[in-house]
Amino acid sequence: MPRYDFRCRTCGASFEVSRPMAEAGDPADCPQGHDDTVRLLSTVAVGGRAAAPGPSGGGGCCGGGCCS
Repeated sequence: MPRYDFRCRTCGASFEVSRPMAEAGDPADCPQGHDDTVRLLSTVAVGGRAAAPGPSGGGGCCGGGCCS
């Protein structure tokens, strides 16, 4: 289930709420009981190892022919 980040405008607390995507836009109450909250833009970090792309053989913007 996705988690959404919120910040309370009253006390400044940040908190997460887990809910279905269908309820993503619903308001959320602050854990301190305040109801003036705003949803924050979340970033996703994806980790892992991937091989670096190898040389394409051409180089330059158009294969190396016109960028000399």
